[in-house]
Amino acid sequence: MAKPRFHTVAAFVVFIAAAAWVLTGEFSSIGSAAEEGADEPVQAEVSAEAAERPLRTVAVVEPDFIDHSRIIRISGVTAPDKRVTLATRSAGILGDLNVDKGDRVNAGEIILVLDGSEKAAMVVTARALLDQRQREAENIERLVKNGIAPTTQSDTARSALASARSQLEMAEADVDRLTVTAPFSGVIDQVMVEEGGWMPSGEAVAVLLQLDPVVARGEVSERDIAQVAVGRPADVRLISGDVVTGRVRHISLEATPGTRTFPIEIEIDNPDNRVPAGMTAEIMIKSETVTAVKLPRSVVTLDAAGNLGLRILRANSTVGFVPIDLIDDAPDGLVLGGVPLDATIIVAGQDLVSEGETVNAVVTDGNTVAGVAAQTPDASR
Repeated sequence: MAKPRFHTVAAFVVFIAAAAWVLTGEFSSIGSAAEEGADEPVQAEVSAEAAERPLRTVAVVEPDFIDHSRIIRISGVTAPDKRVTLATRSAGILGDLNVDKGDRVNAGEIILVLDGSEKAAMVVTARALLDQRQREAENIERLVKNGIAPTTQSDTARSALASARSQLEMAEADVDRLTVTAPFSGVIDQVMVEEGGWMPSGEAVAVLLQLDPVVARGEVSERDIAQVAVGRPADVRLISGDVVTGRVRHISLEATPGTRTFPIEIEIDNPDNRVPAGMTAEIMIKSETVTAVKLPRSVVTLDAAGNLGLRILRANSTVGFVPIDLIDDAPDGLVLGGVPLDATIIVAGQDLVSEGETVNAVVTDGNTVAGVAAQTPDASR
């Protein structure tokens, strides 16, 4: 009998060993067992590191709320309350000029008088004619009453009397038109004529301004128009730096088509004419009083969506976020509205923490909120 070859025996032995290994099932657990064994030390290391890492420290403050009136700032210009160009009402030679530039005049005061001696003579003639017609009418009335004259003569006499009265009134009106008077009290700003010159009817002779009160005119945007009301106080800063106080006296009910802004007027008492017309001004209108808090600009931050707001500390020492309304920009900080009355605000380290994160809070002095930037603790821990 022939002996089996060596490679045949070897192959048979390998087959038997492989079959026994497959039947035991150990091959299915070798990889997973190795991975589990490798993960357990890593997870334990991460948990230990998280437990040892300290919480971030932030500075918080309980703010003092204030009653604040929002300031609406608009550009404007001062203007006289009234302005009129005085003009002649009749033609003639300028006889008397009673004012000069800068003079103060009262309502009804005579500004100038045109020479009109012939018109004055017409008044005298018309008055004499009226007296004559009056006597004639009285005589005719007596004759008619006694039955000597017919009633038609009485009608004729009354008609002649009415005509004479009309002629006198016309002559007096012609004389009255020779005089130019001030329609209101004010200051003569310009005089454009000289005595002795010929004045046609309608010729401009002087400019009269009323500067008490003086008016600051501007235009408020359609976004802010709801915050402005007639009678609301307003400050007006002149180009010279002086600040005067007034009140809103008029708000247009129609916006300017090109700008969609509403013209407004601020009335300012100006008894000594200290504020001139035509001066550049900044109008600051005070809106309704709202509850707000004043904080440094550095406190304001953004959330993940880009909304402007504040990060606050919740009761469980986690970080929260509240949106705010920027009411005013004061020199010493921002005046913010929309902040909850019970809010504890993070004033330092707010940009290093995120919403929902647990933090270690350090309370700062609420009376020195404006200086929290100098009191910021180490927020990088």
